[in-house]
Amino acid sequence: MDSILTFPRSVFREDHEMLRTTVRRFLERECKPRQAQWDKDGKVDRETWLKAGREGLLCATMDPEWGGGGGDFGHAAVIVEEIGRSGVSGLGFGLHSDVVAPYIERLGTPEQKAQWLPRCATGEVILAIAMSEPGAGSDLKAIRTTARREGGDYVINGAKTFISNGLNCDLVVVVAKTEPELGAKGVSLILVEADRAGFRKGRKLDKMGQEAADTAELFFEDVRVPVSNILGEENKGFAYLMQELAQERFVIALGAAAKMEAMFDETVRYTKERVVFGKPLFDFQNTRFKLAEIKVRTTAVRMMVDQYLAEHLRRKLTVQEGAMAKLFATEELGKALDELLQLYGGYGYMMEYPITRAFVDSRVTRIYGGTSEVMKELISRSL
Repeated sequence: MDSILTFPRSVFREDHEMLRTTVRRFLERECKPRQAQWDKDGKVDRETWLKAGREGLLCATMDPEWGGGGGDFGHAAVIVEEIGRSGVSGLGFGLHSDVVAPYIERLGTPEQKAQWLPRCATGEVILAIAMSEPGAGSDLKAIRTTARREGGDYVINGAKTFISNGLNCDLVVVVAKTEPELGAKGVSLILVEADRAGFRKGRKLDKMGQEAADTAELFFEDVRVPVSNILGEENKGFAYLMQELAQERFVIALGAAAKMEAMFDETVRYTKERVVFGKPLFDFQNTRFKLAEIKVRTTAVRMMVDQYLAEHLRRKLTVQEGAMAKLFATEELGKALDELLQLYGGYGYMMEYPITRAFVDSRVTRIYGGTSEVMKELISRSL
């Protein structure tokens, strides 16, 4: 299936590969033809979300009781890989299905699950999580958004930024301090519906890449939600976040590995077709040696990611392993894309080429989900 690989991938079953075929067809048929319009609009249209829901591409691991696919993480991994490989840009499916929905499924009350999860699986409700703030970045202990208890309500005040699915979202998991004086021990997760009075979606942020990703600012001005909107227990939010962040980071690593392979294959094809000084670019020793180096590094990324994928399918992936996978995969992706783009010469600067879109779209993988520096800090704690 992937020309770069020199070893068989044994981590996936037949049912995983059947889903892979479905995902590839969906991306070719429903997404690639719409990419230019999404880039112009700054977001993916709602109809594509609904179509993804109908094809079972949202919430693939969710319990069928709540309308999900009932699959294991291997099914989620296939979807992430195929989106990464396809070059389709801006889809928020992974965040929705593999990051935010699991919070509700794991921590939600039966009433919360029944109210929200079936519509998350169909694409009728789009999820976001509001963690980052203008002054806090990756430091969740430094967040300033508060949720003050007033009778039977929480009153939420604060601002969030860099929120993926921020424009499309119907429901947001808000990270707020219910007892600010306790620091990290006073953080809670609260569900906020997008139509609540005082909740406002700000501007779409103008990013380097991923133009179709609706990344936005969110504002909360005396937003009142019932106390029943809390996810899990009050003041346990920081612990909940730490438990789920390993998977969020690993999802980024999965996409990075697939992107690296796809762009390597694309560049090999390009160098064999492009004629320079009377012969294919591939025939120059410098080109072949550079591609040989990148093949080795891409294979190393794949082997690491597949090993940790097998671990995660057994629910044994640790916080440090998730951090190592993200750090290695995204840093190597960045280096590889820079070197591969160079082989295109001036064409590598043209947005019509897949390598160029991959270059600008992928820079953020070393930032979101925790920067590379945060990953190093997490890894160093286990030394």
